[in-house]
Amino acid sequence: MQTPPSREMTDAMAKMNKAMGDAVMTSDPDKDFVRMMMPHHQGAIDMAKVELKYGKDRAMRKMATAIVAAQKKEIGEMQSWLAKHP
Repeated sequence: MQTPPSREMTDAMAKMNKAMGDAVMTSDPDKDFVRMMMPHHQGAIDMAKVELKYGKDRAMRKMATAIVAAQKKEIGEMQSWLAKHP
């Protein structure tokens, strides 16, 4: 039986894998890279949020906080890039 933290981590991974699998490939390596990386980064955010919800280790919580900030910034940059390269 999974605990709530492990179930939420598993759910975050499944959501990320589905989004990556659903990404439409264009044969343009730049666009395909961005389309795959955005859900990958969102998965990192979702997993970091599980750590912040349940984790107790100060160093891991600090890392999770940094991951959320960095990945959100990078997702924004990728969304901006995609908007400029339809």
